Amino acid sequence: MSPKPTWKPHTEHGDLSSKEREELPESVFAFPKQRKEPLTDAAHLKNALARFDQVEDVSDADRDLAFANIQAAARHYDVQVEESDWRQLGKRPHTKNTAHE
Repeated sequence: MSPKPTWKPHTEHGDLSSKEREELPESVFAFPKQRKEPLTDAAHLKNALARFDQVEDVSDADRDLAFANIQAAARHYDVQVEESDWRQLGKRPHTKNTAHE
């Protein structure tokens, strides 16, 4: 059973400065505990889907919640998510994470 999403819409959109990101409530992040992957607009939502497999140091329960939050944000922003489970996105990076170079 999927966890209940904690995501809530927020008025901040577009590119976020680090200060603006720090001020965002946990409820706008796909991974709220870790404050990873803000879902403040459709572009950020699509980025969170694309980078889902690159998020490190999170449990399967964290991924369950993150995917539930992504689905809630997708409904709000009218973005089609083809995957029905986060495992279809991946748990281990299969794309190159340039942040570790």
